Amino acid sequence: MVFGFAQAGCGPGSGSNGDSDLVRSGGQEGSSPGGTAPSAAGGRVVFLGTSLTAGFGLEDPTDRFTDRIQALADAAELPFRMVNSGVSGDMSAGGLGRISWLLRAPVQVLVLELGANDGMRGIAPDSMKANLQAIIDSTRIHYPEARLLLAGMQAPPNLGQAYATAFSSVFSELARANGGSLIPFLLEGVAGVSELNQADAIHPTAEGHRMIAETVWGYLRPILDDLNTEQRTGP
Repeated sequence: MVFGFAQAGCGPGSGSNGDSDLVRSGGQEGSSPGGTAPSAAGGRVVFLGTSLTAGFGLEDPTDRFTDRIQALADAAELPFRMVNSGVSGDMSAGGLGRISWLLRAPVQVLVLELGANDGMRGIAPDSMKANLQAIIDSTRIHYPEARLLLAGMQAPPNLGQAYATAFSSVFSELARANGGSLIPFLLEGVAGVSELNQADAIHPTAEGHRMIAETVWGYLRPILDDLNTEQRTGP
């Protein structure tokens, strides 16, 4: 069953939504569902990830967990724009190759959802860790105050317990070393539940994405609340 967890980031590249597919319905950064410019406060929350972030297989792209998080942020009157940079089949090395493009605009929060495909392909955990650390380093060089939220994943059991342990520990080690927050397992309550996954038993349904959004929101909201307070009161 855990093998399906690790495969969750898989999918053909054609299933991606592009490097800068914004959650806002207008499809242009800086737009809002109503077509008005967003507040000068807040900022960009960049989701750098795999087909999970891209919403592979969903009939309606607004069912993606990132879109649902945008709705939650709007309802909470938190003026942040969720930027969906999910690419199906992407690995940690691919994310490293894409991060410089995303850093052309300020990043207040980086949500890092990469590693599932590395695990499926048996990439050495140390190599994956080095790529993820380089992504974090590049982000912090450009935006030293950027907050970090890491989405933990699990490895396929066929690679052995030693690999699975080393793989899963990468995420907690990176969060601790970089002062970031950790979602222990992104697919908590979703992986392995047939009615929450598509026919491939890998990619979540719309309801599965709703549950992922709730999981992520529990860790992301405190970060956004803190940033919003800082912006209102000043340093």
